[in-house]
Formats: sequence, structure tokens, C-alpha cells
Amino acid sequence: MIDEPLLEHIKSLLHMHSQGLLGGEIMPEDALINVISDDELLNVLTLGMSLNYQRDSYALWRSIVQAYMDDSTKWIFNPYTVSTSNIEDLHQALLHYRVALQSNRHPEIWKRVSEGITQSSITKDVLGLIESAEYDIAILKNIIQVKRKMEFPYLSGPKLFNYWLYVMENYGGIKWKSRELITIAPDTHILKATVKLGLCASDVLNGTTKDRQLVSEAWKKALMDSGVAPIDVHTPLWLWSRAGFPALQVPEGR
Repeated sequence: MIDEPLLEHIKSLLHMHSQGLLGGEIMPEDALINVISDDELLNVLTLGMSLNYQRDSYALWRSIVQAYMDDSTKWIFNPYTVSTSNIEDLHQALLHYRVALQSNRHPEIWKRVSEGITQSSITKDVLGLIESAEYDIAILKNIIQVKRKMEFPYLSGPKLFNYWLYVMENYGGIKWKSRELITIAPDTHILKATVKLGLCASDVLNGTTKDRQLVSEAWKKALMDSGVAPIDVHTPLWLWSRAGFPALQVPEGR
């Protein structure tokens, strides 16, 4: 049964987001808009997200834009080129603009993800990977989280995987089959907003894997049959928390 008060709060958040009332409406990935070419955007987004997001995401994407605009480092966003590259060359290119922060682990992950993409795609790029899965989230989930999990160490995790699906849709224009399978991506701001709305107890703020899974499942259950997909509330919740939880506003005419 749908919790009507919670649903009303969600509708208020969606309205406030659509009206630009939550502040900070520029999201980290917006740095790529009108900078990255359409035919390279999916590769840039995916490789950029392949590193652990435990850092300032705004700084990450600024670094990615700098590396992309420099002809000497732009090649790091081509999965096939990276998969056949010398690891030392990749190391230097990734660290030059601080796309990578960990000098050994991050270049190794970047190369491993690139190999996973090229080996799963006829065209050796992210679009080919998605096409091989027939735009079906269930098939893609099996590829990244099961069959080739070792090649996608961070991206295979539920938090980043679901947010990646959202970014592919929202920025890359991908039309997913069964988009209701995209669950919310519970980062720190989502955890705080979830507790603020009373959907979960404050214990989840510990942020363990179990806590994040609990929050994800709670949103899936709360929004079932509501007409709102869990991932659709991600950005409004994220901005609401980041703005310090301004008072919710009821849309006019209601």
C-alpha cells in the first residue's frame, strides 16, 4: 500500500526540482554538456564513472573535461585504445589532470574496464556494449554484475551501476527497456534525505553496504505502483539534502 503522505512529499520535491527551487541545479555531470561530442559521450561518462566516487564529483568531471580537451590525453576516453595501451602511458595521462588520484589502482581499473567494454562489444565501445544487451537492463546487469564483474570493479556495485544507468539515460539519451529496474543510488545525500523523510531510521547513516541496500529496497517498495520510478527521485533528493533541506512546497492548484 502506498504511503500517501510520503508520496505527497515526493511530488513536492519533484515539483520543486522542476521549478529550480532546490538550488545547486548544476549537477556534476553537467560539465560535459556541449563539450563532449555525441559519439564519444557514452565512453567518457562510463570511464569517468568507473573510478570510485569517493571524491568531489564536481572536481572529477572538471578534470575529465580538461583531459578530453587536450589532444595529448583525449585518447584515454577511447576504450579500445586504452585496452591496447601501455600502462605507464595510461598512468601519466590519467594523473596529468588528476582524473585518477591513486597512481597505481586507478590506471589499472581504467584499463580493466576498457578491456571489459571492448570484449563485450562488436564496436569496442560503450554503445556497442549496450546494444549487445539489447538495451535491456536485466541482460546488461548480468554482463556487468555477473559474467564480467571482475572487469568492472566499481561499476558492478549496485550503487554505481544504477546511477550509471540513470546517467546513460539522462545525459546519453539511452532508452532502456524495463527502466523500472533502475533502483535509487544511495549515496550520502540520498541516505540523509531518506532519513529526513522518515522512510528509514537514522541507523542507515552509517553508510554500510547493508545500509545502502536497505535504503534502495525501501524506495523500491515505497514507490511501487505510484507511477514514479525510484531513480526519478534521485536528483531531487540529492539536491534537497545538499541545499540543507529547505521546506517542501506544495504545487499551486493542489
